[in-house]
Amino acid sequence: MKAEHPHPAELQGLAARRRLAASPLRFMLIAGTVGAAAAVLGACGGGGSDNAATGTASAAEQAALVAQGQQIFRFDTFGDEAQWTDTLRMHEVISAAVDPVTALSVGLKVDAEALPAAVVAGIQNGTVDLKSPATTVALLKLNAVVGVKGTVGTVNGVDKLTHVGITCALCHSTVDNSFAAGIGKRLDGWPNRDLNPGAIIALSPALTPAQKLVYNAWGKGKFDPRFNVDGLSKPVVIPPAYGLNGIHRITFTGDGDEIAYWNRYVSVVEMGGQGSMTEPRLNLSVTHGTVDLVSSKLPALQAYQLSLAAPPAPAGSFDAVAAARGQLVFESGGKCASCHSGATFTDANSRLHPPGDSMAEPETPSYASRSATKQYRTSPLRGVWQHAPYFHDGSAATLGDVAQTYNTKLQLGLTAQEVADLAEYLKSL
Repeated sequence: MKAEHPHPAELQGLAARRRLAASPLRFMLIAGTVGAAAAVLGACGGGGSDNAATGTASAAEQAALVAQGQQIFRFDTFGDEAQWTDTLRMHEVISAAVDPVTALSVGLKVDAEALPAAVVAGIQNGTVDLKSPATTVALLKLNAVVGVKGTVGTVNGVDKLTHVGITCALCHSTVDNSFAAGIGKRLDGWPNRDLNPGAIIALSPALTPAQKLVYNAWGKGKFDPRFNVDGLSKPVVIPPAYGLNGIHRITFTGDGDEIAYWNRYVSVVEMGGQGSMTEPRLNLSVTHGTVDLVSSKLPALQAYQLSLAAPPAPAGSFDAVAAARGQLVFESGGKCASCHSGATFTDANSRLHPPGDSMAEPETPSYASRSATKQYRTSPLRGVWQHAPYFHDGSAATLGDVAQTYNTKLQLGLTAQEVADLAEYLKSL
């Protein structure tokens, strides 16, 4: 999707400076990341060792590391309040104008398990005002807003939001909607495709109207983790942060060799966390603050992300007979298995692919051209049923669209029935 808005002059200056020393445009909502993944995902890459290997750690030690990583993933801001509060002044926006209804409308989620019984009852009987920003502040005080960490103090008997930051879970967690739409139990690793990061950033009073136009053009479920590095705008879909165990190159472009690389990149460069990220291939060197609040947390964070399995397809969500036929297409005439290979359905550990291999290319600007590798990774397919739309730019709305795009662009000659069967097989993974 090419940006349909003017490019702010000050963003062009960012591309030249690279260090992003003072601009509020360096603050991006993860991924992943993103993140999800992602999220928040990647491998070794700058300012310290990111090796998350546990060696001969006992099962108990590994479990403790994973539990620590869960807390980091859900609640640690890496000190990014310096960005979101001191520069972007998002605490002012939330206190004045972001009621729960507004928050849910831009894709923020509420952890139902963090709500006391009295609050649950109040939401159910209408005594809790979901159109009051004060209710949002109360939810932040409870640590109930997924991926948003607020510091709330009491001034003259009234709760006041003094600081706000974001965590990995903002983009790479959602909820199961078991209480209400947008309110339920956490689903860590699932990309929040309802989230509209650009619209949230655009609420900042520190941004110019031209800057807000750029962010508002991104749309829900998309984020550009390169925008505040090169000044271009071409958002990609927020990736899942599950199903990554055994996969070394976990970003769309395979920039690093383990999750910790991308976690460092996102936490420092995008979230504004206190620490350093160096990437010579991008001529990028960013340091925030004088105390490193990132490096020591990367092993545990990675351990938790590697523990997140891809969700199995729900019972009854696909035609099993058609899926069996589709598997044969996948492995033969569809030529899918030549790249989507092995138990993880990706050849990412052994090779990357030129831009021309992507079903979303050619595009302007090319997302691969803005990355460290200038190439693409084959996306793993476990849990692919869950995270529509597809391709890194979200240009395929359904798995049927994915199958047909391959059939057309690669001139596979598949029949309509074979395309449909292939889609059912993908739904089953």
